[in-house]
Amino acid sequence: MVRRILPRLLLTAATALALVAPLTLPAKDQAIDPAKIMSDTTSKGGHYIKPGSVDYKDVLPPPPEPGSVAAQADLETVQRAQAARTPNDIAWARLIVNDDVYYNALVLGSWFKADNLPVTAAFLKDVTDDLHAAGRGGKKLYPRPRPPLVDPTLQPVVEIATTGSYPSGHTMQAFVWAYVLAEIFPEQRAALLERAHQVAWGRVIGGAHFPSDLIGGQIVAKAIFAEFMKSESFRADVKKCRAEAAPYLLKKAA
Repeated sequence: MVRRILPRLLLTAATALALVAPLTLPAKDQAIDPAKIMSDTTSKGGHYIKPGSVDYKDVLPPPPEPGSVAAQADLETVQRAQAARTPNDIAWARLIVNDDVYYNALVLGSWFKADNLPVTAAFLKDVTDDLHAAGRGGKKLYPRPRPPLVDPTLQPVVEIATTGSYPSGHTMQAFVWAYVLAEIFPEQRAALLERAHQVAWGRVIGGAHFPSDLIGGQIVAKAIFAEFMKSESFRADVKKCRAEAAPYLLKKAA
């Protein structure tokens, strides 16, 4: 059965948009489209991990072979997701095209924004720069065409990037953010990971990815996060972020 998006956490796209609207969104000329992360050459990285710290040949298995049963199942899932998607699903798919770490305020609360958390903001900026640099080149290893190129009858509701389909950059980014934020807010780990799953599934609903692309993105995200956790400075900065967020968490609990 095709997994439905926006169940418990994001009840409707309208709700999500209402919650996100007050947040400060990244300027278009400053944001990097996650679909292009793995071919991006602007992120230098090196804050907590080195750009070449993740060897894709070691951690990332190939996608399903064209024409295989697994590839056919992948395409069937995209087709079924398209047939079953609702206006709310479409709104969600479009919303997360330019996903931002502060959209996690949907989980953590409206206080989770850069202006309130300057230490955390600087930390997350470095983390995001590192993950973009570490993710660079992933799509070049397995140049897989995106769903609409495999099945021209598909009707994507988001822009289809010219980069390869595997692995999913949006998924990689969403899960790295979720893993990192779960270190700062461990009590919200399940909800943060649920949001990451929903971001990933939004890419299938939008028509931009196959389900196995999402799995590839998760595999890369776990490998990148494992590198972060090896960094003593990363772990020290996580503690600083916890301290900075503590007053807001106390207010929320009161």
